Amino acid sequence: MRWETRELTGTDPGALLPLAGLVRSTQTPEFAGVTFHEVLCKSALNRVPAASAMPFSWTINPTRGCLHRCTYCFARRTHEYLDLDAGRDFDTQIIVKTNVVDVLRTELARPSWAREHVALGTNSDPYMRAEGRYRLMPGIITALAESGTPFSILTKGPLLKRDLPLLLEAARTVPVSVAVSLALLDPDLQHRVEPGTPTPAARLDLIRAVSAAGLECSVLAMPILPWLTDSEEQLDALYSALADAGAADVTTGALHLRPGAREWFLAWLDREYPELLPQYRRLYGRGSYATADYRAWLGERSGRARRRHGFDKRPPRRWARQPAAPTPPAEAAEPAQLALF
Repeated sequence: MRWETRELTGTDPGALLPLAGLVRSTQTPEFAGVTFHEVLCKSALNRVPAASAMPFSWTINPTRGCLHRCTYCFARRTHEYLDLDAGRDFDTQIIVKTNVVDVLRTELARPSWAREHVALGTNSDPYMRAEGRYRLMPGIITALAESGTPFSILTKGPLLKRDLPLLLEAARTVPVSVAVSLALLDPDLQHRVEPGTPTPAARLDLIRAVSAAGLECSVLAMPILPWLTDSEEQLDALYSALADAGAADVTTGALHLRPGAREWFLAWLDREYPELLPQYRRLYGRGSYATADYRAWLGERSGRARRRHGFDKRPPRRWARQPAAPTPPAEAAEPAQLALF
């Protein structure tokens, strides 16, 4: 399909100015209402702050913004650094680093590169639909593997199945970790709260495909939404479906509401479930995290589901950050919620 190239001018409502390295902005009927801003990036590897609770030190984000349109995504605020808003702009103004593979190869070839674990899928999904057009991931996977760099991928995108042969080949030489994000099974609620994502059924099929190919596939069942997806029956059904699909492990965590995501999610809640809005305001107060009591309660409930479905013996992650990250603050005691959730 032909992509239309548009000149950016001060009167263009879709324009992104200024944007370093901008080559062109494109639109296509296949992605109605979305503008892709193709840029030449200067760096591919991003260092994770030392104080972060993340179990990795480096990330790669081939894009900024995300077509999944998850109302709760806490990466939304990163778009404000570009003078874009954390709401509609995050969903429709997508920055694509078209030269990311070449830049990555240069960085990986530096003598100073220590081959630390690199995580993909922390700010936007590397396998959202646009990857079918830009095909950045095959080059990224190959570059990491050839350099001897271990890596992990977190995604909601069944497009990852396209690259399973490359991932299997990479796993022969470096540790490779694949995780799928899936926290709810109700397709109606899924479409309302994360309208641009693949269906729960499609993601279960992805888990099956990764497992059948011979790679372990873990699942991040996050975020669990208070009063919407946290009942005993819902959690049991989720763990049962994940076990049946062949998931190797499941991590469950409650919704948290960072600035940017907080405003967007609560506005959605007010439209869709206005009766729950006062309860959410009490549960979260002015902070990002649900109360410690709620998180403990959810941990106990999800723990029972883990045991019932055989997920109680969780293997240690081979790619745990070294040295160990500082202990997170008390309100962040649950597993940190990654940016796709």
